[in-house]
Amino acid sequence: MNKYIRLMALLVCDAILVAASVYLSYLLRFDFEIRPQFKESLIYVIPVYIVLMLVGFYSFKIYKRIWQYASVGDIIAIVKGTLVGSVLFFTLHYFLRDFIYPSLVVPRSIYLLTTIISLLMISSSRVMWRLLRDNYIKIQPHHRRALIIGAGEAGVMVVRELKHSERAELYPIAFIDDDQQKQNYEVVGVPVVGTRKDIQVAVRKYKIEDIIVAIPTAPRGEIIDILNISKSTGCQIKIIPKVNDLIHGKISISMIRDVSVEDLLGREPIQLDINSISGYVKNNVVLVTGAGGSIGAELCRQIIQFSPKQLLLLGRGENSIYEIELELRKKYPSANIEPIIADVQDKRRLIEVFALYGPQVIFHAAAHKHVPLMERNPLEAIKNNILGTFNVAECAHEFAAERFVMVSTDKAVNPTNVMGASKRAAEMIVQSLDRISQTSFSSVRFGNVLGSRGSVIPLFKRQIEEGGPVTVTHPEMIRYFMTIPEAVQLVIQTAAISAGGEVFILDMGKPVRIIDLAKDLIRLSGLDPEKDIEIVFSGIRPGEKLYEELLTAEEGALGTKYDRIYVGKPEFLQYKDIKKMISQFEQLLQRQERPQPEEVRMLLQLWVPTYKIHHIPTRSEVLAADEAYRASLEIVAAIDNR
Repeated sequence: MNKYIRLMALLVCDAILVAASVYLSYLLRFDFEIRPQFKESLIYVIPVYIVLMLVGFYSFKIYKRIWQYASVGDIIAIVKGTLVGSVLFFTLHYFLRDFIYPSLVVPRSIYLLTTIISLLMISSSRVMWRLLRDNYIKIQPHHRRALIIGAGEAGVMVVRELKHSERAELYPIAFIDDDQQKQNYEVVGVPVVGTRKDIQVAVRKYKIEDIIVAIPTAPRGEIIDILNISKSTGCQIKIIPKVNDLIHGKISISMIRDVSVEDLLGREPIQLDINSISGYVKNNVVLVTGAGGSIGAELCRQIIQFSPKQLLLLGRGENSIYEIELELRKKYPSANIEPIIADVQDKRRLIEVFALYGPQVIFHAAAHKHVPLMERNPLEAIKNNILGTFNVAECAHEFAAERFVMVSTDKAVNPTNVMGASKRAAEMIVQSLDRISQTSFSSVRFGNVLGSRGSVIPLFKRQIEEGGPVTVTHPEMIRYFMTIPEAVQLVIQTAAISAGGEVFILDMGKPVRIIDLAKDLIRLSGLDPEKDIEIVFSGIRPGEKLYEELLTAEEGALGTKYDRIYVGKPEFLQYKDIKKMISQFEQLLQRQERPQPEEVRMLLQLWVPTYKIHHIPTRSEVLAADEAYRASLEIVAAIDNR
């Protein structure tokens, strides 16, 4: 409706109600028999009252409020507007009576009666509209039946939004809430039908198609418990944002999103030490290599919040660098951002970058990370992960940068693939340089991240959308997982506590069986993994392990003052040995005939003794996988307790 038409309609409606209030006041005052002289005065009283009341309402912005969301605040505004209108009439009437029409009389009781009746009528009109909207808009054929978990403020906002929004495809049928005092009552017209243990019963009884989890302030463990119960119902599961995202006190349809695998991890939010991070980022030039990748882009998003003097986005993929630059400039228009197209394998180009911009803090995220692809192309892993890291690290040393942090991987521990072995060699480069440099060098080692371009999650989602089958390599395949933002937050935090030479290990939480991950994704899509989507086992790919390790027995693990960050002290080579290693790899590359993959692997194994070429796990290793993980978790728990 046009806003001017709406305003006129409201003014006419309120004018009629005020006129009725004045007339009813006179009827009550004179026992429903108004004397003739007072009937004549109504011709003056009613129009003046209408004008002054509408002025009072307008001054308190009554007509800029939306009726269907009428609340206590709206009623208070109506009270103020009514009182202002009555006071204005009282003042104007006495002025007119004393100076223009001395014979004009308005009984004093009329002021009070008109004020009360007008207040009741105007307020009732708003409340009646709200009641009609809340209770009498019935479910439409295109609506899906929704069960709301949580009958608190967030749940109430969800119900109101679903009922009022024309875009809503869901309709709230019932609430689930653990508060016993709410059981068998209605909240905003929707019944509370049980606690979380009754979710499955409620789904069957009320023919629920969607479940919305609306408890943003609940602990992560409680959310996980509810999600685990809900995902067995076969319903589509959705969740509203965390409490930080509800600052404005209103939920929109677009905020209600599908539950993701990240929601099932059950990890509490990280509390960053803002002061320590600001101390080394603020007013410094920060360089991020691989800035267009999943980890690199998230590093840029988080670093820019700490006001660096300049943020350098370095990568060789022009499209990905352009996209992250565009995103950051839109969100932080005043930030000093410099996109740089460069390859870490090109030492001359890196020298140009360091000489021109003088970065003081370097986050090295550029790397080849795809295990099967690097098995087929081992020379590329050497060029990018080893020689590229050496180039960036040497530039950091030669140009006297303050900090250098390399993003590593759990696959660098006892590697069975080229990718992991090349990253372990990169860790050794970083550690050896720390011994001879004023620059503080460190590495951060963590496992798989959900949502990255190389993650198994996008593959599973695509296979589910296509109707299956979902391919899992092995029924006993186990991996550590964390979200990209969580991993990056911890990486940024490690740089603040690095003394140099460390390999930081991030607490990845509990290991996850890949088959369980696949089943969860199928269930979250509202399907049954046993009936609707088939799961097939494709076999372990070249270089893969059934399980990953975060540290070797020799490295040990020491806690830090920050939760979820541990530090290992692996053995490393002298810088002269590192130079020798780099020289041998460069000689291999400079040969006229292209080296065979086996030659590359053999040389890699020479410098990374823990690398096991073509290692195929035995049955005993398969059986020991779960036991090994249990032991690692006990170690982490012991460190936490200490």
